[in-house]
Amino acid sequence: MIESYEFGKMVINGEKYTSDLILYPDRIDSAWWRKSGHELRLEDVKGVVKEKPDTIIVGTGFNAVLKVLPETEDYILSKGIRLIVEDTKKAVKNYNELSPKEKVIGLFHLTC
Repeated sequence: MIESYEFGKMVINGEKYTSDLILYPDRIDSAWWRKSGHELRLEDVKGVVKEKPDTIIVGTGFNAVLKVLPETEDYILSKGIRLIVEDTKKAVKNYNELSPKEKVIGLFHLTC
């Protein structure tokens, strides 16, 4: 469960993270970085899609600067995975609501 989020900082199960991360059901990748800083490209999500989640939630940052490219969105949806894209504050709320009920993977941009 994500306990808190503010610009540049997220607390998960009592541990503070200050860089972008992927939150899997069983682990955290706190070294996540995209091929192109503020674009979510196909190659950025292939490993996530292989995990076969029910839902992928993308937190696009405090000011929603991260953009999901259309081909990335199409690829995720073509695999039967629901995609939720919103600013990180809203994405955290949705992640906390959905993750106890289904297999959710969260991709969170913590700054801009």
